[in-house]
Amino acid sequence: MKIKRFLSLPVMAVISLMAFVYYITVFILIDDWVGSQSSPGMLNASFFTVLASFCFFSFLVCVLTDPGQVPSSYLPDVEGRENMDHANDKDSLERKRCDKCFTYKPPRTHHCRVCRRCILKMDHHCMWINNCVGYWNYKAFFLLTLYATIASIHSTAIFISFVLQNDWDSLKGRSFKIYYVACGLILMSLVITLLTLLGWHIYLVLHNMTTIEYYEGKRALWLARKSGQSYRHPFNMGAYKNITLILVPNMLKWLCPTVVSHLKDGISFPTSRDSS
Repeated sequence: MKIKRFLSLPVMAVISLMAFVYYITVFILIDDWVGSQSSPGMLNASFFTVLASFCFFSFLVCVLTDPGQVPSSYLPDVEGRENMDHANDKDSLERKRCDKCFTYKPPRTHHCRVCRRCILKMDHHCMWINNCVGYWNYKAFFLLTLYATIASIHSTAIFISFVLQNDWDSLKGRSFKIYYVACGLILMSLVITLLTLLGWHIYLVLHNMTTIEYYEGKRALWLARKSGQSYRHPFNMGAYKNITLILVPNMLKWLCPTVVSHLKDGISFPTSRDSS
């Protein structure tokens, strides 16, 4: 059952971290900064609660959504497939078969050693969601990163405002100061980590590539230059088109992780050659 994916230490650690950051932001930092019952306090608490809710919902979608399984009926298009008695046609077909799980691999599909199966448009296996990031849950993963980054920046800004407003000498007890220092270090570490991750995936979205394809493309580019040729990622359709292919054509639905009606079967993708 998919619910068993939550029975993982990394997943439980993420949920615990979310709960910890929410608690210290809403019930401690905001209250000590401007007061939880004041207008600025209620406004900041409401905004952070909305962000935290979207973040947690996106996390659930990432964990519970199957990233994409190759259909059992899938058979790759091979030129001359009707004449499969020819040895070269059989060899072409066999080269498209996974040598680990022995299924035929559509374009952009890769085998995950952890999940022990091929994943459609696989980006990577993420232990923090105990699941692969692939065709059907990549949008949710991207939005999870986006919401978590904004929430951590907001929480850090509240923490900095609290520190600048209060007199540290007036804080009672050394352990109390250590607690706030620890909270600040956790929040700033989160901001740096999540900003880096978000920046990376924004780059991937703008170029319509996965993490695996990025590293494959680096090697392909090196080989092309070595032979005096040029290389372009075949699925790069231009920045705006790339965004709509992943998030959805309707901008009003970009920020909802469950709106994936624009996705098709995950076994065929438009290429720059199609539009040329």
